[in-house]
Amino acid sequence: MPWTEPSLAAVDPEIAHLIRDANALEARTIRLIPSENYASRAVQEATGSVLGNKYSEGYPHKRYYEGQQIVDPVEELARNRMMKLFGAEHCNVQPYSGSPANLAVYFAFLKPGDTVMGLALPAGGHLTHGWGVSITGSYFKSAAYGVRREDQRIDLDEVRKLAKEHQPKLIFCGGTAYARTWDFPAFRSIADEVGAILVADIAHIAGLVAGGAHPSPIGIADVVTTTTHKTLRGPRGGMIMAKKVHAAAIDKAVFPGLQGGPHNHTTAAIAVAAHEALQPSFKTYAHAIVENAKALAAALSERGFSLVTGGTDNHLILADLTPLNVSGKIAARALDRAGLVLNYNSVPFDPRKPFDPSGIRLGTPGATSRGMGTTEMVQIAEWMKRVVTKHDDEANLEAVRREVEAVCAKYPAPGVLVE
Repeated sequence: MPWTEPSLAAVDPEIAHLIRDANALEARTIRLIPSENYASRAVQEATGSVLGNKYSEGYPHKRYYEGQQIVDPVEELARNRMMKLFGAEHCNVQPYSGSPANLAVYFAFLKPGDTVMGLALPAGGHLTHGWGVSITGSYFKSAAYGVRREDQRIDLDEVRKLAKEHQPKLIFCGGTAYARTWDFPAFRSIADEVGAILVADIAHIAGLVAGGAHPSPIGIADVVTTTTHKTLRGPRGGMIMAKKVHAAAIDKAVFPGLQGGPHNHTTAAIAVAAHEALQPSFKTYAHAIVENAKALAAALSERGFSLVTGGTDNHLILADLTPLNVSGKIAARALDRAGLVLNYNSVPFDPRKPFDPSGIRLGTPGATSRGMGTTEMVQIAEWMKRVVTKHDDEANLEAVRREVEAVCAKYPAPGVLVE
């Protein structure tokens, strides 16, 4: 039966207009922020469903509210599909996002004042891996590891040395701006030497792991945390996978430890995303992300961009713009005006402040979702060179923007409705 209630446009024309503008903006620009992607129409429909009306504190068949006969099978589908996709022994799909998922891990295994190790934020790590400005760096002792100055790669001998010195109870591997493959077995060996819980935060690379384009930490790490968007192309949510021995501790930490009722509409969309990722085409997509990232990195390098670590093994690229005599913020804002959306970002050993750093961070998940390939990656690199070298020439930026829009028209963005 069709709706008889007034539409969004009738109820709130201001928001309806802004959403139409957002659709138009996404359609005509290239999303290069590596933590962003395009959720499919199916994922968006589930996210906007009536399941958001329901409270469901607890877990399937063990709830504190009645009326769960629809919600329980939805959560079971999401959980079981993700376990099948990743080969995990246990999965909790209730965390609201990646940071709450990581906080649940702390609550499951640590006490305030315990020591945690993670990749330092300036080296490409995440706030919730024990960095000082985060609650995880305030309530827990942090012994961050970094990267080598000469090649900006993680020195596993240094990680081992720090672990033996500080005896952490928990070690994170994973980051937000590290362009190389994570050696999960090596981290497992270090964790075992000091008796630490090993947590792999694969928020950025979850889709690559699911598609076989990056080694999996499942069965190696004690716990694996992730967001459900980014390369996984689901809704904005979080997830924790763990070995069975840790299942009860993780579930108790999520609820009642940190959260009340889960967001059931998001859980449904997570189930949809898992279903999409279980299709053969997703493996093709995951490998194409990496192929495109390597092509884009090579093209940028050929055009004078200085790439941190010299390139990439995954979906993201970090570039130091110091040799081009422009800051990351100035470059990112000029690129945005030209229709190329990425973010400014600190680089390892950056002499500039985080809010005005030397680098930019970009990636290929979104462009790959649109169907763009290596030819388009070379074109993107050429546009970036034109913009960065003449970032204060508005006529130049406008010319690039028109070319970007023409290419975008050939590769429609999934899930984006343009009237």
